Amino acid sequence: MASPVARNDPARAVERTYLVLTLLTTLATSFIWGINTIFLLDAGLTIGEAFAANAFFTVGMVIFEIPTGIVADTRGRRFSFVLGTVTLLLATLLYLAMWDAHAPLWSWAIASVLLGLGFTFFSGATEAWLVDALRATGFEGHLEHVFGRAQAVGGAAMLVGTVAGGVIAQATNPGVPYAIRAVLLGVSMVVALRFMRDIGFTPARDVTAGRAVRNVLRGSLDGGLRNRPVRWLMVAAPLTAGTGIYVFYAAQPYLLQLYGDPTAYSVAGLASAIMAGVQIAAGLMVPGLVRRFRRRTDVLIAGTLLGSGALALIWLAQGIVVALVLLAAWSFVAAVSRPVRSALLNGVIPSEQRATVLSFDSLMGSAGGVVAQPVLGRVADVSGYAASLLVAAVIQVVALPLVLLARRENAASDSTTSGE
Repeated sequence: MASPVARNDPARAVERTYLVLTLLTTLATSFIWGINTIFLLDAGLTIGEAFAANAFFTVGMVIFEIPTGIVADTRGRRFSFVLGTVTLLLATLLYLAMWDAHAPLWSWAIASVLLGLGFTFFSGATEAWLVDALRATGFEGHLEHVFGRAQAVGGAAMLVGTVAGGVIAQATNPGVPYAIRAVLLGVSMVVALRFMRDIGFTPARDVTAGRAVRNVLRGSLDGGLRNRPVRWLMVAAPLTAGTGIYVFYAAQPYLLQLYGDPTAYSVAGLASAIMAGVQIAAGLMVPGLVRRFRRRTDVLIAGTLLGSGALALIWLAQGIVVALVLLAAWSFVAAVSRPVRSALLNGVIPSEQRATVLSFDSLMGSAGGVVAQPVLGRVADVSGYAASLLVAAVIQVVALPLVLLARRENAASDSTTSGE
């Protein structure tokens, strides 16, 4: 049983709620992460069409990121989160119906856009809710420690979800994990309604829709692209996050290709689970690793170099074990960089526009995915998956000068001794 101090500590209650929501939503969505590309191929799509469907998912995120961020900043972060679970649940059921019918690509494009819409309701709202609620309840720690713990929890959920999804798909068919995902999204919605409350932030419900949109957009520009440290990291996002989306999904069929059995769904699930285990370790190690650097941008610079190096070496890999080790190394570096980047950004974003600015940052990464997925998917069609990962590594290296520019801004939250 938790001690009375821990139980009554408002900041700890906020963090626990965030961790529980992270656990549930990651578990719900990760049931299909290990088999998503395989599921699309089983539905009759080609490799290029499968990644085109994934690209439409990111198109949906690009289109709806700012509008849903405005919803979170004007109607409330909990409202946005709950709306996201409902949208994802319905879109998942639509995916199932199309898989069963071997639907044409245009219908997958529509459903993928709806999935993107669902995730945009999460992207800025959940993190904005956490940061503002922690500040309002007197939190004095380092944000990346909280984000790191959340990443470890998410990794554990991903570990369970991807292994279970792969095994269940192997024992039944690739559609069953999607049905389980829909059920778990319903559970996530119920928990959010019960425990998630807007703290430290008052939604602008009494403002007209048009005025609210203008106010939030103006403020988001001031807190985003006109905010120089934020600007450079946002501009780098299409190159890093965009290619990261492709690498995650391309890893599944690539490893099965090396294994020699394209129907070994449990192997795909196991590979994703290994990456989840790496993510858990990275999340727990973030506090100790960050202390070794003077600036948070130094962590991001090192991560860009090491991550792109691991992807480039995959081009030379001759077997599934070596490729899996290199993919795990890439995943570890990315998992360490994410909470550090989030702490740096949140330290320089005003509370009133936090959800919208964070949504815009997510939009930038999604925009990169819109271009990277079909382009790199085409490279994989022509020259193989290993060649496409080499191209992804080159693209990520291009982001390095932008991170260096962010470092030159000397933002207060760039110091690793900053509580933000």
